[in-house]
Amino acid sequence: MSENVGRWLRDEIENSILSNEFSPGERLDETVLATRFGVSRTPVREALMQLDAIGLIEIRPRRGAVVIDPGPHRVYEMFEVMAELEGLAGSLAARRLDKTSREAITATHGRCEQSAAAGDSDAYYYDNEEFHKAIYAAGRSDFLEQQCLQLHRRLRPYRRLQLRVRNRLSTSFLEHCAIVDAIFAGDGDEARRLLRGHVGIQGERFSDLVASMAAR
Repeated sequence: MSENVGRWLRDEIENSILSNEFSPGERLDETVLATRFGVSRTPVREALMQLDAIGLIEIRPRRGAVVIDPGPHRVYEMFEVMAELEGLAGSLAARRLDKTSREAITATHGRCEQSAAAGDSDAYYYDNEEFHKAIYAAGRSDFLEQQCLQLHRRLRPYRRLQLRVRNRLSTSFLEHCAIVDAIFAGDGDEARRLLRGHVGIQGERFSDLVASMAAR
């Protein structure tokens, strides 16, 4: 099975959970899913393991995969920690930026611009992921990069929900522009401040996310 097919299958199951087609507490049967998506049970099992790793489902003894709902408060706490980690990553990137990292950030930022201009939230979602990874790598702290990636994966479904909120796509890209300017200017404090604000979900953005979760 190709990587693209595996990602597609994971995303389809994830979307079904986020749209509340699969409700919290519901058991996900591998055979049923395999039939529905026209694949064997092996890629379904791999997709479920990935969703278990980010906390969207839980694989339980004798019950198999069960959809879980962490609730808004837990999600808020994760975003709160993610904002601090991203801020630190941006600060380090501004201080330690080299030619290779600069080129990587420029390239991923350019792809975000294209997907944002096209209004393609799914494409932007993946381009945005690569943009943030480029910033983690630019900081040249392996431990911090690992922590960022781990929490980034756990928040992936909720980041996707955020991008579906009206005007969030264009707003997100404009925030990227300011972040890139700060990093390239070597302004660690500003990069930290901007990334914390970019990832954090205070005020209206938290209300929007809660509303999106409730509408699942």
